[in-house]
Amino acid sequence: MIDLDVVRSDTPSCADQVFLDSAGSSLPPRQVLDEVIGHLRREAEVGGYRAAIERLDDLEDGYRVAAGFLGCEAFEVAFTDSATRSWNLVFAALPLAQGDRILVSEVEYASNAVALLHRTAAVGASVEPIPSDETGAVDPAALRELLDERVRLVSLVHVPTNGGLVNPVREITDAAHEVGAFVLLDACQSAGQLRVRADELGVDALAVTGRKWLRGPRGTGVLVVRRPATERLRPGLVDLHGATWMAPDEIRLRDDARVYELWEFGVAERLGLLQALRYADALGVDEIAAAVADRAQRARDGLATVPGVTVHDLGRQRCGIVSFTVDGVPAEKVRDLLRERDITVTVSRVHSTLLDMTRRGLPELVRASPHYFVSPEQIDEFVAEVAALR
Repeated sequence: MIDLDVVRSDTPSCADQVFLDSAGSSLPPRQVLDEVIGHLRREAEVGGYRAAIERLDDLEDGYRVAAGFLGCEAFEVAFTDSATRSWNLVFAALPLAQGDRILVSEVEYASNAVALLHRTAAVGASVEPIPSDETGAVDPAALRELLDERVRLVSLVHVPTNGGLVNPVREITDAAHEVGAFVLLDACQSAGQLRVRADELGVDALAVTGRKWLRGPRGTGVLVVRRPATERLRPGLVDLHGATWMAPDEIRLRDDARVYELWEFGVAERLGLLQALRYADALGVDEIAAAVADRAQRARDGLATVPGVTVHDLGRQRCGIVSFTVDGVPAEKVRDLLRERDITVTVSRVHSTLLDMTRRGLPELVRASPHYFVSPEQIDEFVAEVAALR
């Protein structure tokens, strides 16, 4: 069980505000902050190259740390600057031809959809949504009806940006693999609040961000590419880190996931991400998931009692994102009025999750995402302030 007093003391800024935006960009613990600022100071003292050399062992050990957290081997880990970058690097490396089919969940995120539609239009492939079941999750039976040998990719969002739904990853992955389809998991909103392990989920690749539930710095991400999947991919964006110039007309690509990395990166931010991974691992992913689910359900239950407030979360299994609307009050106005009361929430709009929100007739939602450092009393304060808006 997580010691609330300890994690709140590690996050001093959570004491004087109700922070409910860990699905956007969470509050880092002081250990992460100290790591980032400390390395930036060291760079100012001796220069970036020397400062980085001093931390080579820590940076190298980071692959082991990330692998242990995400259920893979160290050689299957690459560090990037975001989940979007991680996702796009794999998608761009997957061969695609005219007539190929790509299947997506109805909660596909806009950044992924833009990349999918842009590339498929150029090559003559298609993008098709998988129907959801009565709970809003991907329907495995409907998926099996769509699968055939022309399906090259199943793009799966683990947790959508606009609600607490959790998709059944393993069941979907197993079905997709029966026809040889590649499964790319967007774990942007799940890693750090749920147990996300590539070995258990069975996916071919997964994309993670540092700034959300992992509580790392912005500008950080992780990509996992499982070894059996590497032979199917042709990395496109490579430099002298991902390949070696062997002869005037010859290069040799790395044979591990680091082929997707570039030589230049923010060393302070990378070290901060590794500290965030260690911090989460020390707390325990299962303990984190339980605490986050408890805070989110407390918020849902409280909001459901407020006249004129509708909770819109889907799914049989739910997590730390709570989506709602207030009758007669635009989502932005709700966000801004709560901000005046030192309560931080954000807004999800139709264009970020177009298929799902259009299907449900929702132009916008208010999104609250409490992490484990939010106290139950703060959740009650948040519900009371929403009620006061009415």
